[in-house]
Amino acid sequence: MAQGVPSPRKRGSNAARKRGSKPARKKMDSRLRGNDGNRKPRIGLALAGGGPLGGIYELGALLALSESLEGVDFNDLDVYVGVSSGGFIAAGLANGLTPERMRHMFIENDTAEEPFEPELLLKPAFREYALRALSVPPLLLASIWNYLASPWSQSFFESFQRLSQAIPTGIFNSAGINQFLSRIFTAPGRSNDFRQLSRRLFLVATDLDSGESVVFGAPGQDHVPISTAVQASAALPGLFPPVEVDGRHYVDGALRKTLHASVALKEGANLVLCVNPLVPFDSELAVKRGAGKRHKLVDGGLPVVLAQTFRSIIHSRMQVGMAKYGVDYKNADVVLFEPNSDDAEMFFTNMFSYSSRRRLCDHAYQKTRIELYRRRHELGPILARHGIRIRLEALKEKHSLVHHDIGGHAEKEDTLLAASHRLGDSLDELEHWLKDRLPTRKAA
Repeated sequence: MAQGVPSPRKRGSNAARKRGSKPARKKMDSRLRGNDGNRKPRIGLALAGGGPLGGIYELGALLALSESLEGVDFNDLDVYVGVSSGGFIAAGLANGLTPERMRHMFIENDTAEEPFEPELLLKPAFREYALRALSVPPLLLASIWNYLASPWSQSFFESFQRLSQAIPTGIFNSAGINQFLSRIFTAPGRSNDFRQLSRRLFLVATDLDSGESVVFGAPGQDHVPISTAVQASAALPGLFPPVEVDGRHYVDGALRKTLHASVALKEGANLVLCVNPLVPFDSELAVKRGAGKRHKLVDGGLPVVLAQTFRSIIHSRMQVGMAKYGVDYKNADVVLFEPNSDDAEMFFTNMFSYSSRRRLCDHAYQKTRIELYRRRHELGPILARHGIRIRLEALKEKHSLVHHDIGGHAEKEDTLLAASHRLGDSLDELEHWLKDRLPTRKAA
């Protein structure tokens, strides 16, 4: 399954821990068949990356889906695939952490066990700085010698180009991610070992030296601790140094693909639910829909220009992948949830800001509820094929994760949700009216 070159690994002597052992096969067989003996649909979840902001959005979306979809338990799916920040959430779900519990851990910080501190991701990579600083003297001496040895064969700046090797590969230290998740996943009832999970979990990273995707959790790569795999998958170049595993270095898994839903499809998933938090922003559409004032993205400077460029590239690549899934896996369904392109709230919130994480999580929750209700006629039959029903009664209820109004956002979302429901109900009435009228006119 892994696309990179698998490294050798040592398995424990306990046969029950091995993939494919009799206890594991019996447990898998019982999960694949329902009470009536019929084979149950295999359901997978694929979560894309998007930095801390993307993880918060995905958590809000999953909270909405978990309460709005009947017949699916997000802690009891057959396959989990996570990339970058999506790997953070996927690993938690596979370990039995419910979306609501993760909200309290990562958003509210009101749980007794290991509350998540945002500063964990913002610690400078002092070790990386020190190692690069120590390389400056020998690099400088080599550059001077190279220039003096042949001053006419190359320019002064060309001779000193090797000094670029002293630039740190990352600003922040991601080791805290590994340490935090290791503590969480070694608690009673959980595991930091892919092979001991009752559910299939795959975390995707990119091998820096080969450029190939490596699927941690697949045979040959399932000996790596889950916490380390999350750290490697989320090592965004420039922000976090590459993570060394078995002598090789890994960076963010989104460099190759955005979702990697094909990993779940290759595992035999009949339905893959996908959440992608990053989409390019359409300022003109936002104005037309009254979702905000006209934005000239160039006025936002380099960070906004780079954000729009990055989102456009990965979203275009994801659309190509989604189309390919429909051709290569005709007997499977892939359902995608993501922000609308006019979602200014999602685009203009700082990707690494935590001050508004509660509001953003609730924003994702409400937007996903609205989108699920709007697409109910499209998604209803697809989900029904896999034993899942959209709970329209739950979607029509006014509910917010934020129990008090923050700057009017909660009230605004409730108003938007109610308006969407009224429009949907009106369209339903119009559809029924047309159906009643058409036979009469045809007979006449």
